[in-house]
Amino acid sequence: MNGYVSNKEDLLKRLRRAEGQVRGIQRMVEEDTYCIDVLTQVSAATKALENVALALLDDHLGHCVAEASEQGGPVAEEKLREASLAIARLVRS
Repeated sequence: MNGYVSNKEDLLKRLRRAEGQVRGIQRMVEEDTYCIDVLTQVSAATKALENVALALLDDHLGHCVAEASEQGGPVAEEKLREASLAIARLVRS
């Protein structure tokens, strides 16, 4: 079971909101909206997706990594490595 199962509806709501923001940005570009206004909306959509990513990471650490840590051994090492790589990807983006 995925760690985010208890927050699934909240995550889906956030993703739908971000999807709506992206569609709004498309419309703005189609309508030749002022660049700075478009960039403002891109920033808001990016922040919304970052919040989803952080919530997923928090759930992963609290569920998957914690559970693997209890087991120890190679499984725990792999989950910690996965989490570390995910954090690195988030920081780079």
